Amino acid sequence: MTHFKDLRSFLDALDGIGDLAHITREVDGDLEPGAITRRACEVDAPAPLFENIRGYAPGLRILGAPAARSSRPDMPYARVALSLGLAPGSTLTEIIDAVLATRELPGKKPMLVDAAAAPCRRHVLTGDDADLDRFPIPFAHDNDGGRYANTWGTLIVSTPDGRWTNWSIARVQKVDGKRMVGLMVPTQHIGQIWAEWVERGEPMPYALVQGAAPAIACASGIPLPAEVDEADFVGALWGEPIEVVAGIGVDLAVPASAELVIEGHVSIERDNPEGPYGEYSGYLGSKSSLQPTFHVETITHRDDPIWPLVVAGRPTDESHTIWAIGMAADATSMLRAAGLPITSVWSPEESAVHWFVVTVPADWRDRLPGVTSEEFARRVGDIVFGAHSLVFVPQIFLVDDDIDPTKLSDVVWAVATRVHPTRRRVEFDERVLRLIHCYEEDEYVAGRGPKLVYDTLQPPMGERDLHASFDQGYPADVRERVLAHWDDDMAR
Repeated sequence: MTHFKDLRSFLDALDGIGDLAHITREVDGDLEPGAITRRACEVDAPAPLFENIRGYAPGLRILGAPAARSSRPDMPYARVALSLGLAPGSTLTEIIDAVLATRELPGKKPMLVDAAAAPCRRHVLTGDDADLDRFPIPFAHDNDGGRYANTWGTLIVSTPDGRWTNWSIARVQKVDGKRMVGLMVPTQHIGQIWAEWVERGEPMPYALVQGAAPAIACASGIPLPAEVDEADFVGALWGEPIEVVAGIGVDLAVPASAELVIEGHVSIERDNPEGPYGEYSGYLGSKSSLQPTFHVETITHRDDPIWPLVVAGRPTDESHTIWAIGMAADATSMLRAAGLPITSVWSPEESAVHWFVVTVPADWRDRLPGVTSEEFARRVGDIVFGAHSLVFVPQIFLVDDDIDPTKLSDVVWAVATRVHPTRRRVEFDERVLRLIHCYEEDEYVAGRGPKLVYDTLQPPMGERDLHASFDQGYPADVRERVLAHWDDDMAR
């Protein structure tokens, strides 16, 4: 298992499997990087590395689609797998299992190292020199309210008492060279910590880290329990602590190998318009809202820094790989902790994180004696819909594990043939957010709306219909004979 401790060694690995495109021609600094990155996501192209950006100093680079699906059909999740130290051909199930296993390990606290030797401190900009205009921050989409300075960077904030340090990904829009404005969702961990600073009446210190080790970005993009430090999770994953350096103007530690670090303070008022922004649901935004201002005070960076770019939109991009993997792991952990027999959970990429498919074993009735399938569905809904981290999922399909939830053809077949048009659905009145695209304006205003669990569970084994398939429609000796001759038969 190889863990990449900085972005550049990860890019070398992508180069090694042919999944990195070096774009050396001049591209504009406005929309072209975003357009190329979006198309790369839509056609599963190599990750684009922009090496010549008009209007910016030579050596400044942008990396698009750092954790989207791979261009290698034989290893579609190579970027995610390599980010987490797994083999590039790892399956979604193997990746989710690795996340679940790491959650069970004791965390490892970061290790403070000498800042003088840290790559991220090669250049230090303060005062007027700490200016975002120096760096290539393109538009992600034509309809966005501005250039987005953060789409894949790690925001580091800590509670006023220092008990909890959160590393997360949240969208942050550039206002000008010295200011940014960030979406602050109250249910997300960064929003909860910001609320503590608001109550205290003091601006919140922050560090925005661009181009950290890929595992750091991934850990920042998946939901972990409140009061758990993502840095400790990555340390557990690596089996050794992350090397960090102390901030220059804020009391926060940042990854020593990062490409670039922005430091400053966040206002305690929602005082700047943010948005619109094209989001993971697949639609261009149309609304803006007042959000807190991120003041830029210090910038440090490596030689020739690389700024990562994620262009959210229709599946598949990082929202539908990393975020969905983290949410699936979170849901699996919660459901199993509640004593429910769960085989797996997945959010099909094509659903834009609006569906969960929860599979259960055929003997679930033996494990939950006296529980009906409707009661089972209600327990699943109570847990998933009641979780802060899973508020974004409005529909769950509870399905037998005779299908693979990571295989869309299995999911569509099961949903089409097992979901009754009007019966066996359990409805909940729950929180809704504007980021969830399927609701109507009155529900967004109220902050409440329906969420559903579809009970598609079949009768017990022995009472259910077998699949009209190769595996279930023929005796074992016939299947074995067919497979023994398959390659020769199909070669003729």
